Amino acid sequence: MTPRPNILLVIVHDLGTHLGCYGHRSVESPNLDRMAAQGVRFENHFSTAAFCSPSRGSMFTGKHPHVNGLMGLTNLDWDLPEVQTTIAQTLGAAGYETRLFGLQHEIKDALRLGFQHTWDRSDGVMAEQVVPAVRDFLDRRKRGDGPFYARVGFFEVHRPYHGYEPRNADTLDVPPFLKDTPGCREDLARFHDCIRIMDAAVGELLAALGASDVADNTVVIFTTDHGIAFPRAKATLYDPGIRTTLLMRGPGEFSGGRTIRELISNVDLFPTLAELCGAETPDGLTGRSFLSLLRGEDCEPNRAVFAGTNTSAADIKRCIRTQRYKYIRNCTEGPLLFLPTDIETSTTRRDMGNDHLAPRPPVEMYDLENDPNEMHNLAGERTHAEVEERLSAELYAFQKATDDPVLRGPIARPPGEAEIVNRIYGQLDERSPYPRRGLLSGPEWKQRMT
Repeated sequence: MTPRPNILLVIVHDLGTHLGCYGHRSVESPNLDRMAAQGVRFENHFSTAAFCSPSRGSMFTGKHPHVNGLMGLTNLDWDLPEVQTTIAQTLGAAGYETRLFGLQHEIKDALRLGFQHTWDRSDGVMAEQVVPAVRDFLDRRKRGDGPFYARVGFFEVHRPYHGYEPRNADTLDVPPFLKDTPGCREDLARFHDCIRIMDAAVGELLAALGASDVADNTVVIFTTDHGIAFPRAKATLYDPGIRTTLLMRGPGEFSGGRTIRELISNVDLFPTLAELCGAETPDGLTGRSFLSLLRGEDCEPNRAVFAGTNTSAADIKRCIRTQRYKYIRNCTEGPLLFLPTDIETSTTRRDMGNDHLAPRPPVEMYDLENDPNEMHNLAGERTHAEVEERLSAELYAFQKATDDPVLRGPIARPPGEAEIVNRIYGQLDERSPYPRRGLLSGPEWKQRMT
């Protein structure tokens, strides 16, 4: 009987698909590119949210944010409700040894995630601080020790990029959805250097695994929470905000340098791992296993994936994304782009102008086949009325089936959120010429813009 596989899951911050193996030619990511060439790369993997905590909450509970209750950031007083079951709890109950190394960002008290061994955050969350502990764990692991699930979290490649070198600012490729300015190039160059260092850390982990006794029975998973921390990416429901890296490498169906192009949501990871590891899947998941897709068996792939934003009360959105179309419903009034604080204080923001402060439309729809950068809004156009009506109905049906609270009115906010937001943006007022715009309520925003 084949032993159950070990799982080594590496998750980083704010990467999107910004790797060489996803076509970003000026990014140095040789170790992850090699992992993709040896394993499986998912071309169309999407997060359920464009912010850290809700996306990670979906990944590790198998439920969309409005279903599991983690709709905002833990550092803004949101928390994962105790009634939710995590991957660590499920695999632990199935006989796996479960370990957390480094960063987690979906719960206030890491002990409640259900890992048998939990990381002390005071030991650090940067890759250089986390890797030695994981390497030591792998070095000590023996074939007969039983299966493990080890989750490894790096703070990289989150801003700030202070200390990273803008080594290739003049020659890098600027993504087409960004305005090509000196500030943007400097920003991207430092970001690229951060990716290079993160990739080297992943290389150390892969080398340690390769030298261990458990290399031939370990599935390595590499992923991220949402898109890059640049305008029209992080905090948005455009593809650069929700399309994310997913690489898998291991024995059998996890090898061969394959690319899977079917639509996958990160909410599907939980049921996939549960099935792979022979664990009982909890009730109430909104994700579905894609293991049959990996194995080349008959399966019905996702026809669409769904995502949303709830992190600011003034920026509530929902979307449905099919292979060809994106439909976004903007549930609150405000500027076209909401910029989080880390983007608001960047050199990219300094140089980009204020076009993004124009009013957002209530509905956006894009033909991704002919407009992959989502620049031409087709909502309201007669030629696409039938598609718009269909996608609107499908999005509403999903919201209704999953009891989305936005259908009933304003979403309840945690008690400490407003105070924390005011403190953060009060500090931002002192550093940026563009204070508070992203967090204004609808009426406040209208008054400011007139």
